[in-house]
Amino acid sequence: MFSLILKCALGALAVLVIALLSKSKSFFIAGLVPLFPTFALIAHYIVGSERSAAALRTTALFGLWSLLPYAVYLFAVYWFSVRLSLAHTLLVATGAWVAAAALLLLVWFKVYPAGG
Repeated sequence: MFSLILKCALGALAVLVIALLSKSKSFFIAGLVPLFPTFALIAHYIVGSERSAAALRTTALFGLWSLLPYAVYLFAVYWFSVRLSLAHTLLVATGAWVAAAALLLLVWFKVYPAGG
């Protein structure tokens, strides 16, 4: 139960930091906060403690590849932010992320049929 509360607190802290930074002169730094590896640390700890070092390496490698859908999302936000409303921009960007993530999974399972 404590670990669940800790995870919730970390998420809330990240949201608070993003909200505070978005109101500052350095508002753009709010885009860096989601990249802090809060959830990656949790995932890597769990995989590393329950599985082998090879599984942890596979998880890290997949994490590197998962930056591609995030880059697609950011490019879509950048591109559509001056062409569409905020809601439509975020909707299209999220759809682009979903499509890129699905493509990543398809390619990953073709390259690593056993999942890694």
